[in-house]
Amino acid sequence: ESMNVLFIHHSCFIVELDTKVLVFDYFNGDRITGYHFGGKLPIYDADTPMYFFASHKHQDHFDMDIYRLAERYENIHYIISKDAKLSPNFLKKHGIDPAIREKITYVTNNEEYLVDDVKVRTYLSTDAGVAFAVEADGKHIYHAGDLHNWTWEGAGDLVNGKMERGYKHQINQMADTFFDVAFVVLDPRLEQHKFKGFDYFMKNVSAKYVFPMHCWQEFGIIDEYLSRISNPAFTGRIMRVEHENQIFEGLE
Repeated sequence: ESMNVLFIHHSCFIVELDTKVLVFDYFNGDRITGYHFGGKLPIYDADTPMYFFASHKHQDHFDMDIYRLAERYENIHYIISKDAKLSPNFLKKHGIDPAIREKITYVTNNEEYLVDDVKVRTYLSTDAGVAFAVEADGKHIYHAGDLHNWTWEGAGDLVNGKMERGYKHQINQMADTFFDVAFVVLDPRLEQHKFKGFDYFMKNVSAKYVFPMHCWQEFGIIDEYLSRISNPAFTGRIMRVEHENQIFEGLE
């Protein structure tokens, strides 16, 4: 069975499966000061089963406008990190029917959930919220959210050491899992540390197609990473994300 993967922007990807559509970490492209992200959500048939995931509440991962899509899609489900919970009053004030809450499953880390026939496992993020492992239509999908080895230049060995241990601990929990698709952070802002987290994932988790994300529109970092590694078992699995609204069709 094949699937399509659409890169919308930043960390937002859509996975089109046989019977359903999964949307990860969508946000409106003008929400982040200093950036214009140009990704657009496609429009699907009104009866398409839609599953929207939000790993945490940061503006570059979550946008409450996804709740407005419940007007268009009768078969919509939201799997949302608990830190992004909004009060009924807040929703109402912004013109969203508080009844939307019946369609939301709030998740915390290191738990398993079943939403219809979609299995969701969560990991503890090293930043905020969760990372997702999702099983749907026979495919296994990983979305890191902001789970990453955030070691920053100048943060100090103590802080960075703790971060690195925390990150490896989470990734090691996935060592026995096979993912058809993995969306993994590759952030250019980390300077000399920028490849560390991605590299550790590649070495320790088996995934057929790996999509770098969270690149802040600097897609050159992907070629830079590829040029540094000679291991063909790695290079063949890394998908070259080159522009927003890019479509990867018919992935087996």
